[in-house]
Amino acid sequence: RTQRPQTLTHITQRPQTLTHITDDSSLEKEIVELRRNRPRPVEGGDFALSDVFYFSRRGVESIMEDEVTHRFSSEELASWNLLTRTNNNFHYISLRLTILWGVGVCIRYGILLPLRVTLAAIGISWLVVGTTGVGFLENGLCSRLKDWLSELVHVMCYRICARGLSATIHYHNRENKPKKGGICVANHTSPIDVVILANDGGYAMVGQVHGGLMGVIQRAMVRACPHIWFERAEMKDRHLVTKRLRDHVNDKNKLPILIFPEGTCINNTSVMMFKKGSFEIGGTIYPVAIKYDPQFGDAFWNSGKYNMVSYLLRMMTSWAIVCNVWYLPPMTQQEGEDAVQFANRVKSAIAHQGGLVDLSWDGGLKRAKVKDTFRQEQQKIYSHMLVRDDSSD
Repeated sequence: RTQRPQTLTHITQRPQTLTHITDDSSLEKEIVELRRNRPRPVEGGDFALSDVFYFSRRGVESIMEDEVTHRFSSEELASWNLLTRTNNNFHYISLRLTILWGVGVCIRYGILLPLRVTLAAIGISWLVVGTTGVGFLENGLCSRLKDWLSELVHVMCYRICARGLSATIHYHNRENKPKKGGICVANHTSPIDVVILANDGGYAMVGQVHGGLMGVIQRAMVRACPHIWFERAEMKDRHLVTKRLRDHVNDKNKLPILIFPEGTCINNTSVMMFKKGSFEIGGTIYPVAIKYDPQFGDAFWNSGKYNMVSYLLRMMTSWAIVCNVWYLPPMTQQEGEDAVQFANRVKSAIAHQGGLVDLSWDGGLKRAKVKDTFRQEQQKIYSHMLVRDDSSD
């Protein structure tokens, strides 16, 4: 079930080479256990040959199955849901099951897909037309009317698009919904996370300026609502991004900003490292946990395998998109707490509520190699342990 790397290159690029020993105390305890009842070396400090077995075993375990790499591929199901993408072998088990799978394909592609594409086209068209019309209202005397119409149009359009995915969404703890002037942060599984959350209220989006159809939609949306779009060159200017976000948050009449601090899509099983930039802005953080039910359709977007069009086709040919959304109590940065610690505290709360695995690894490992500093940290931990033990003798 777990795909093994076939070449040495793949093995050396695994991001989990020493994952199990990132905890200082865990490394020391296990090495002490290996050394128990073994004679201590007479010379050469506290190094023992048995230490090699610890690192070798951990390395082999990581190559076989790590806790990072498989977060970037679709999660496995215990039973088949009659979608070919779940398991290509199940529908050849028996003739009856093959016929049932064929009927399901006809229903999904012949009936559901055309209806869903029609609904999605209506929702997107109305979003462009509606926001463009609202954008003609002036911000002076009509500002309150403009804000109300803008939120109404956005929510209406997102709900139409959600119907185009046959989305069934269960919202919990609505008393904790993000308020104006706040920052909503959520775990990220799919581009449709925006549609899921915007079904229940208005948000100011943050993103990069695009061209084509997406660019038309962005320009229409920003006329009606103060979304924050950055040019590609501006995205690299961290201070400029922080300033624009802080200016937005300081205006308590503007919609809450929606941010996904992971920076990439994770496969609905875990939450990975939150970038600290979202937590340096200031203001109140409103955590939100999103958990999809994979039994009806896999919402995870594997951007390295599918482009956006292919992904949307997969979504619209699923049985349905079923998910739960939990609004968590608002959180603020505590005294003496830096941005990284604050981000980790929010991440842990989201993971706990959504039943997700809390990982400290950077989601950027989907496209990049592990930094050398990770390996160097383990070497420092082991060397410090040797030096401490040697000095204690």
